[in-house]
Amino acid sequence: MDGALPVTVSARAAAEIAKVLKEEAPGSMLRVSVSGGGCAGYQYGFSFDKDAAPDDLRIERDGVTVLIDEVSASFLKGSELDYVDELIGASFQIRNPNAKSSCGCGTSFSV
Repeated sequence: MDGALPVTVSARAAAEIAKVLKEEAPGSMLRVSVSGGGCAGYQYGFSFDKDAAPDDLRIERDGVTVLIDEVSASFLKGSELDYVDELIGASFQIRNPNAKSSCGCGTSFSV
């Protein structure tokens, strides 16, 4: 990949990740993934991981690390991981320029 990070993490997302990680085992990192499924074809996944794979993309922002496996990174190129707190609820959100459509809840998309 070129010198620019294919995925960025907003300051709001980094702050929320830091809060959530306080409840996880020391050394944990947030893993973002893409898998088949969901109402639009692909879905985003969020989990915690203590171990990074050799081919993981590691994004560090404000003291937290986000891991993305190589296959998922190809679906997420140019995306931003953000955290939104709206009247209907708070959640991590991925702004993905590759998504041709997405479901109403924002957790699945098609390319």
